[in-house]
Amino acid sequence: QVRLVESGGGLVQAGGSLRLSCVGSGSIFSFNSMGWYRQAPGKQRELVADISSQGNTNYADSVKGRFAISRDNAKNTVYLQMNSLKPEDTAVYYCNFLLYWGQGTQVTVSA
Repeated sequence: QVRLVESGGGLVQAGGSLRLSCVGSGSIFSFNSMGWYRQAPGKQRELVADISSQGNTNYADSVKGRFAISRDNAKNTVYLQMNSLKPEDTAVYYCNFLLYWGQGTQVTVSA
């Protein structure tokens, strides 16, 4: 059983920063990609960023240059550093690994 636990969400003013963390159980994380998704009210869940086992990264156009995904395989942890946050970044952010999802963490950016 794989369990993913996110943390680091909260309320921040536009232009501010947050860092999300996702810790996973199990020993297979280092061999697979991990990703962050988000879902805003009334919208579909969308990919924010993902990172391969080799550290190759991919970002949604809307967050390029502002967000950075990284991973620490020794800690089974993936991070999402979010800078220059905008109100449109407001959403529940989910960690993803294979078919598994975390419970989500709320990010709210005020204007």
